Amino acid sequence: MNIEELHNRVESGIASVKTIEDLKGFKLVLLGRKGLFAEYLDGLKSLNKEERKDFGREINSLKSETEGRLKGLEDHFAEEERKREQERSWIDITMPGKIPLTGRKHPITQTFDEIIRIFSSLGFSVAEGPEVETEHYNFEALNIPKDHPARDMQDTFYIEPGIVLRTHTSPMQIRVMESQLPPVRVIVPGAVYRCDHDVSHTPMFHQVEGLLVDKGVRFSDLKGILTVFIHEMFGPDTPVRFRPSYFPFTEPSAEIDIGCVICAGDGCRLCKETGWLEILGSGMVHPQVLRGVGYDPEEVSGFAFGMGVERIAMLRFGIDDIRQFYYHDTRFLSQF
Repeated sequence: MNIEELHNRVESGIASVKTIEDLKGFKLVLLGRKGLFAEYLDGLKSLNKEERKDFGREINSLKSETEGRLKGLEDHFAEEERKREQERSWIDITMPGKIPLTGRKHPITQTFDEIIRIFSSLGFSVAEGPEVETEHYNFEALNIPKDHPARDMQDTFYIEPGIVLRTHTSPMQIRVMESQLPPVRVIVPGAVYRCDHDVSHTPMFHQVEGLLVDKGVRFSDLKGILTVFIHEMFGPDTPVRFRPSYFPFTEPSAEIDIGCVICAGDGCRLCKETGWLEILGSGMVHPQVLRGVGYDPEEVSGFAFGMGVERIAMLRFGIDDIRQFYYHDTRFLSQF
């Protein structure tokens, strides 16, 4: 039995170990149940007692030495891996930390909240209604006859005959008055739909409808409440003007403009160089509409108004393109 040969095989094998995988394989070759040392120890049976004693001592000594060296290699590879992992996950604690992105309310939602807050402080309650409406509630009950231009397919999304996507939140005027007797003081926030698309219009947008019906309600009440609203929303120095207008469901009717907050009245693309921007329509509820819900126009009167929430938000935040609200650009939305 040649101990020197075993020693040389150990040395050459250790010299060839370059990776932890090499080490695992070589360790199995040397120390496994059928490895070199097991083979040499099994060969001791062919020797006499004295030779077996001497060779056994040398083999066990070499085995212990080899196990120690292999353990040293294991520790070396483990340390190398630890260093590589440390380099991969190293954190410079002197660097500024990353600020996580946090969600914010959409500017449309913020504007809704502010409108509701202002009118709630003036005694208005909040109601909601269906976005898919009948032509009766969307048009006819609001004194809009079948031949009115607003009922043309170019303005209204028809789902099926007699059923439309509501073009305004005004149908809730009728639904609310049908469900209760005066006094009525309510606003109706919600989405509406029209066939329109440019820098100041989108096919789907949001409105807030307002309705107040009681005994002795006058146009001056309408002007007072809407002026308070505008000054609360845009500031006490905001220029306001009421222009005569026409809506089938109000008489008399008025559109309300404020001084353009983008150009400060100098004229720009948004205000079409006029210096003024229309923000809502209003008027005294038409007697025919009151009769249609069972109210007596000789006993009660009221006013109604409707505003586009996107238009309010554009003016409030200084935005000149309504489409920005729907691009889902987090850089834009994070400003609010």
